[in-house]
Amino acid sequence: MKIFLAGATGAIGRRLVPLLLDAGHQVTGTTRSPDKGPHLRAAGVEPVVVDVFDAAALSGALSAVRPDIVVHQLTDLPLGLDPSQMAEGTRRNARMRSEGTRNLVSAALEAGVPRLVAQSIAWMYAPGAEPHSEADPLDVQASGSRAITVAGVATLEHLTLSSPPIRGVVLRYGHLYGPNTGTTIAEVPSVHVDAAAWAALLAIEKAGSGIYNIAEPSGYLSTEKAQGELGFEPGFRLRLSAPTMK
Repeated sequence: MKIFLAGATGAIGRRLVPLLLDAGHQVTGTTRSPDKGPHLRAAGVEPVVVDVFDAAALSGALSAVRPDIVVHQLTDLPLGLDPSQMAEGTRRNARMRSEGTRNLVSAALEAGVPRLVAQSIAWMYAPGAEPHSEADPLDVQASGSRAITVAGVATLEHLTLSSPPIRGVVLRYGHLYGPNTGTTIAEVPSVHVDAAAWAALLAIEKAGSGIYNIAEPSGYLSTEKAQGELGFEPGFRLRLSAPTMK
């Protein structure tokens, strides 16, 4: 399968690349940095240097590749989630989820891409009975920085799931921890970056469309749907046979 991985050098992208290659997929991966292109190529990925906010360049890149599926793992957060930079990072990341996803979906539609898997987050549910299932509403009445995040998440999910003829899958990840995330432990709901990457591979190979909670067991969140339909197991960890990116 030809896969266009948007955000190939991010925390999840780095762990997803070897999984995709080991599964026999052909991967084209994006980065905004020309310096990272050689690292992608060394890892077995065809690099594309493009900014998701450059709609014309993004459309050209997708039309040239014409992949079977786009995997959206783009984020724009400060390194190590530095608290002093999180206010600005929250605004940048919301723009990535809204404007960036809109550009990615438009480019995918123009290129005739039939499927999209997109990264969302699992801690934006409205207050209510727990554990939350995928059918529970998002916290659209939130205020402050949470409102900014919810708005970006809601836009990303709507574009992913409601842009026919694209069939979209949304993966609502818990707080990431592990390699390249800046932390070895995360607040609930949490998920190791390797398990998050594996969930993306499962979604590519097994999911038709819909939303899945991807996290470790907790009282806040139900992951029964992902475990039952995808075979997701939160204890998954990578055993790499392919080179990783620096």
